[in-house]
Amino acid sequence: MSEKKISVGIVGATGYTGVELLRILVRHPEARVTVITSRKDAGTSVAAMFPSLRGYLDDLCFTAPDEADLKHCDVVFFATPHGVAMSMARELVAAGVKIIDLAADFRLKDTAEFTRWYKMEHACPDLLAEAVYGQPETMRNEMKTARILGMAGCYPTSIELGLLPLMEYEKAHPGTFDLTTIIADSKSGISGSGKKADVSLITAEMSDNFHAYGLKGHRHQPEIVQQLRRFCGNDGLEMTFVPHLLPTIRGIHSTIYIRFKDAANSLDLQALYEKRYADEYFVDVMPAGSHPETRSVRGSNFLRLAVHRPGNKDLVVVLAVEDNLVKGAAGQAVQAMNLLFGLDEKTGLDWPALIP
Repeated sequence: MSEKKISVGIVGATGYTGVELLRILVRHPEARVTVITSRKDAGTSVAAMFPSLRGYLDDLCFTAPDEADLKHCDVVFFATPHGVAMSMARELVAAGVKIIDLAADFRLKDTAEFTRWYKMEHACPDLLAEAVYGQPETMRNEMKTARILGMAGCYPTSIELGLLPLMEYEKAHPGTFDLTTIIADSKSGISGSGKKADVSLITAEMSDNFHAYGLKGHRHQPEIVQQLRRFCGNDGLEMTFVPHLLPTIRGIHSTIYIRFKDAANSLDLQALYEKRYADEYFVDVMPAGSHPETRSVRGSNFLRLAVHRPGNKDLVVVLAVEDNLVKGAAGQAVQAMNLLFGLDEKTGLDWPALIP
């Protein structure tokens, strides 16, 4: 353990992702949360807002953003709506602060796409150009030296890691897969919708109910397509993304469909996935024929995968599960912080899932 701990600031620490960051960081041996901000809750202690953290952060209080001393932090996490991180990025970067944005300000490289999906102009396109997409298993080398990380979204993490071995194989062997008929059928627990008052999220509406949403277009769609095109080296890739809301608090389950162009292709999919992820601690390729469950990753930074080829025909089905608040958000962000500061990626994140 180093003598000087990483000084951490969190902007927007009152939501589900924010409190998950706090839960993880209070046990991190190399980091110390020194500043947390909230305009509405300035002056409130962390222990008062989150009794689950009593005994860990009793002396830390929320500070108004314009009064917070973020420039003296080593790294600042943004667990905020889109638009906040880019409004503060230039000043923090100039002060030598690393930025890890869990929202969407630094994910999409095309500013026109950003404006289309988020209905605002990007405030700092020059910083966007240098920002690195924050997904350790796919962007590790680029992330290590970045000043700004735009963290992968929750749905995108499950889909991108679910398809990565196939996309890399396609890049090495062009024409293996049909890249125009990919379908990602994804389901998320309601914590993915954020901590807000919304009739559609109350118990009477969500309990004993299940439905799709966002089929006309979802903000994660261009992010997923951007990364898959990068992985396979083909800008003609297209994907249909169908998100669903589960009547659970945590968890994402993505079922992904992709087809071989030649049904006679004898590629050993299980071996391909096991080899690609052999050295990735947080990605678990389950035995052939498995069906991963969301509860097998609850509260952990693991993503579990299974790959199937029903009837040994042209269709490949990939199953991926993760905790949307951990590997899909706060845990992956801490994994990214570990990379930025030269730590073992497992630091502060190595624990099993909660069962039941």
